[in-house]
Amino acid sequence: MESNFSISTGQLIRKLRLERNLPLRKIAAQLDMDTSFLSKIERSNRRPSKDHIIKLAQIFEVDRDYLMIPYLSELVYFEVSTEDCAAKALEIATQRINLNK
Repeated sequence: MESNFSISTGQLIRKLRLERNLPLRKIAAQLDMDTSFLSKIERSNRRPSKDHIIKLAQIFEVDRDYLMIPYLSELVYFEVSTEDCAAKALEIATQRINLNK
């Protein structure tokens, strides 16, 4: 998957849904959620859960990582972006991830 910093997870979900010509209500029903909640996810007003991301990858028949990578990167970004030491913390987290492989 190519990195794309200009598109949010919600926008990516909307893009995949529209490419497949699927109505919002159908995807919402498959996720067992209200249509308005899915609409808020697509507009980046709400965040999907990890379970939603996994289910959406199945629905759209894309590799799980195609949605999981932007989802996780947004989670990390929103959690640490306001901290002055965010870059250093991410560097250490990356080192820990690499050590555990």
